[in-house]
Amino acid sequence: MTDDIVIQLGQDALKTLAMVSAPLLLSTLVIGLIISIFQALTQINENTLTFVPKMAVIAIVLILAGPWMLDTMTVYTSNLFDSIATIVRGN
Repeated sequence: MTDDIVIQLGQDALKTLAMVSAPLLLSTLVIGLIISIFQALTQINENTLTFVPKMAVIAIVLILAGPWMLDTMTVYTSNLFDSIATIVRGN
């Protein structure tokens, strides 16, 4: 196994990780920002106010994007397992 193969595997893993986690992270970021602005405008400083909306948004995003996320992970894992023999033999 050469250095190029290891670097390529690492890049593919990080790209897949970023693609799969982006919907959850971005939606949580947006809802957190909206709630923070609301808290700043109303001067309500309640730490638990952000918890329920974030959990609701995460549940909605998982319902909507979950099949795509699962399919992306399945394709990546299948491709990785299919290429193990080639990687170990060294091309």
